[in-house]
Amino acid sequence: MTTLAERNETASGYKPGRTLPLRVELIRQLKRRRTLVMGAILALLPFVLLIAFAIGGDPSGRNDTVTLMDTATSSGANFAAVNLFVSAGFLLVIPVALFCGDTVASEASWSSLRYLLAAPVPRARLLWSKLVVALGLSLAAMILLPVVALAVGTAAYGWGPLQIPTGGALDTGTATQRLLVVVAYIFVSQLVTAGLAFWLSTKTGAPLGAVGGAVGLTIVGNVLDAVTALGHWRDFLPAHWQFAWADAVQPHPEWSGMIQGTAISITYALVLFALAFRGFARKDVVS
Repeated sequence: MTTLAERNETASGYKPGRTLPLRVELIRQLKRRRTLVMGAILALLPFVLLIAFAIGGDPSGRNDTVTLMDTATSSGANFAAVNLFVSAGFLLVIPVALFCGDTVASEASWSSLRYLLAAPVPRARLLWSKLVVALGLSLAAMILLPVVALAVGTAAYGWGPLQIPTGGALDTGTATQRLLVVVAYIFVSQLVTAGLAFWLSTKTGAPLGAVGGAVGLTIVGNVLDAVTALGHWRDFLPAHWQFAWADAVQPHPEWSGMIQGTAISITYALVLFALAFRGFARKDVVS
């Protein structure tokens, strides 16, 4: 399908850069049921954990080795950190895959993609708007969880320093800054899943296929990282660095693991995003 923009035929007043504004795309995505459902699930998780700790009692002192989970009820900051710990490996993968994998494929499945391009919206502009909004919603999901967890944890366990399992504590100001770093790193580490989902979304008209494919490949990466026989090859797997953020919640943070994880994630993501834009520019959206 050839659009007016692709034939370089421009009408009076037509500005490709102003087609499909981010505000319009954001409103469209916010009104979708899957966005509301995912937001509700993430907001409810802290309450589920709160109830679990209330039923199970104080988690500390049950093992010889003290873990982050054992400090969950020490303060609101610890409760927020535990929520990130239990969700970073899988739960936070879901909104990223959903928002990035559903965005283009759903338009194709509704047969509305061809009409967007006939508006005319340049293909690169359409992908850019959808990608920015999808990443923005993914980041919002990752911010929502610790914010709700911090509020719930503070109400239940009080406002206090972040107790470190290995000993010591971080004052509330430092703990807040470190948690912001943790959220930022988790978002960056999930860019690979975002890239996979977005690329698959441009290749198929089945949203479930794009979302499920991204989640499945992410799980495969986690499985491969568990294969110690791969040795140093695991260093090239994004999953190998997904919990490097734990080094940020130490009295003396270690940044090398997070730097390597960031470099790996961004490299994979840029390649996948480039493949998505390149493939979609040549895709026949009519058939």
